[in-house]
Order: sequence, then structure tokens, then C-alpha cells
Amino acid sequence: MSAGKLYLVATPIGNLGDISFRAVDILKQADRILAEDTRTSSVLCKHYQINTRLESFHQHNEHQKLNGLLRELEEGAIIAQISDAGTPGISDPGFLLTRACLEKNIPVEIIPGAAAFIPALLKSGFALHRFVFEGFLPQKKGRQTRLLELVNDVRTTCFYESPHKLLKTLQQLAELAGLNRRISVSREITKKFEQTITGSLNEVIQHFTSHAPKGEFVVVLEGFGAGQNTESESDENS
Repeated sequence: MSAGKLYLVATPIGNLGDISFRAVDILKQADRILAEDTRTSSVLCKHYQINTRLESFHQHNEHQKLNGLLRELEEGAIIAQISDAGTPGISDPGFLLTRACLEKNIPVEIIPGAAAFIPALLKSGFALHRFVFEGFLPQKKGRQTRLLELVNDVRTTCFYESPHKLLKTLQQLAELAGLNRRISVSREITKKFEQTITGSLNEVIQHFTSHAPKGEFVVVLEGFGAGQNTESESDENS
């Protein structure tokens, strides 16, 4: 019997229209869908009349379920994995099962789609010929070291942040990078109340001091020296 296949399927990050025809077809044809939260994913499935069985698969149970899923895949099962929103494996479950499948020569196919950090990077207006994505920063151990590395990096840096930690993170960045470093903060991407605030760290801190952060945030920090480089290029071209 030939091995089955694992599909990693990207799903919308807010607007349900942001899913490909191919993704919907794969989710309908799969033997089952592994979902980070079945309650969240059931909304998407109902909207697109996807009747495939949903099964919870997340960071708290993926190790226990791994061997059973591998056996099913080796026996020919077609399994699709999705996260609550965006692309599985990008700061979401997806890596563990993918790696195990590859080690056992079980085919893995990626159905590309939305990822929150891409539109946030584009909306920042910062240089993107080189950038780094950090996912979620360390909460305690190693956090200060990581922040210091980020503010000294010449590349544009992007990371995710929760609403209750956003202001503190911005203040920590300002202490290390100075109040004039430019930053762009996006929330609710593709949703009704989508918003991007771009400016100096001082300006963005003032905004979120007077407007309590709500929603999940994508933070984009301009690279070290980028402002000076832009000014030098302008002088050379004038």
C-alpha cells in the first residue's frame, strides 16, 4: 500500500474570502482535518460547506497523537493540517508532524496562502530586500538579549506581540534603539477594523498610551541605520 499524504493548508487570517480554491478542495477531499481549535475551524468549514471530520491537534497534544497519525499516513490516509489562522508551522503547530513525515518519506504538500506578517511588512513602507521574522519574542529568559540583537540588526525585523505586552515592548525597544527609530504596528489585518500605525517609536508609544491596544499585533522595526541610508541616497540623487 502506498503512503498517504500530509497537506499543510493555509487558511484566512481574518477575511474568510482569503482562501484559495485549491485549499477548499483539499480540505473537502481529505480523510480528516487536524485543527488547532476545532471550534474556530468549524466556522470556516461551515462557510465553505466542508464536511470533513475535524480533530484537535495543537501544542498540548501533538506529541501524544504523533505516532498514531504517522501510522495512518503510512497506511494511505490523506490528512490536512490547519491552524486557527494563517499558515501552519509559522508560529503555529505544524513543524512536528511535518518533520516526522519527511523523516519517514511520507509526502508533504504545502497549500500556500495567508500569513499575517507579510501584509504588515508591506504596509510598513520599510525596505524589504532583507528582513527577518522572529515570531513571538522570548517572554523572560533571553528577552533583553534578543531585543538588543534586533535593534542593532540592519535588516527590517518583524515579530508578533499580544495586546497586553505591546506597550511594554515598545518602551523596551525605545530604551535600546532611541525614540526616533521608526516602527510600524498593525492589527486586525484583513478584518473590518484593520489598522496600521507607523512612525517613530516616540509617536507610536504616545498613540498606544492614549489608545489601549486591542487585538493581535504584528510589529515591524526598521533596520539599524536605515533612516541614515535613505537620507544619504537622497543627497546623492539630488
